[in-house]
Amino acid sequence: MQENKLVTLLSDFGLRDVYVGVMKGVIAQINPRLRVVDLTHEIPPQNLAAASFSLMNAYPYFPQGTVHVAVVDPGVGSHRKAIAIQLDSGFLVGPDNGLFSGVLSQTEVIAVVELTNPEYWRTSEPSQTFHGRDIFAPVGAHLASGRHLEELGKIIEPTTLAQLPLPSTKATATGITGCIQYIDHFGNLITNIPATEVQGKTWSVVVGEEMILGSQTYSGSQWGELVALIGSHGWVEIAVNGGSAQSQLQLDWGARVEVIK
Repeated sequence: MQENKLVTLLSDFGLRDVYVGVMKGVIAQINPRLRVVDLTHEIPPQNLAAASFSLMNAYPYFPQGTVHVAVVDPGVGSHRKAIAIQLDSGFLVGPDNGLFSGVLSQTEVIAVVELTNPEYWRTSEPSQTFHGRDIFAPVGAHLASGRHLEELGKIIEPTTLAQLPLPSTKATATGITGCIQYIDHFGNLITNIPATEVQGKTWSVVVGEEMILGSQTYSGSQWGELVALIGSHGWVEIAVNGGSAQSQLQLDWGARVEVIK
């Protein structure tokens, strides 16, 4: 079989327990020559929006044929589908619960299968609580080892896939409103307002009673001071020089923000 040889893993499992290691063991049993890259296993538990954002931002940096296995699965054991998606530059494997919405908003789907062929699972009687081990990891390994998508189950229409309601922006008389779509490890508040809205302009971000001046870099503010800037991912974000914007502003996912320009 042809081998693409690269599988990524994303989950909310954390690293304290053995769950991630077990998935890697299952992959190695199928093909020990595959390379496995951990995108992250620190997605907040069951936070599909964070999973979708993280995968969307990681996906473009991997080579042709990479298989991305994502397991943030609050509906495990329910009637939600297990799926594999073929895209122009790779594959997505995981639950059909909307966590692939970010990638799919930017990339055309070639084909989708529901994973109904137990020949490519770890066992024909999978656990009701650990599909990452019994279905998604083995399917990802088989795909990366050259199995064709159609062998894994039945073809379904891409239009039937679950979608998360992606956060939207709205133009105002003075700028644009949006929301916090992700909070990273440093407490930076990443909005859904794209960099193109502020590039080349003088701008500020308003959250609650705070007005935060736009800057080019973190060092453009004093230590401990709030700063708004364009992050490496291409979105407007709010940070604290040497601290956590989330802690200082006490904001969470979905909180309203406004850019004034």
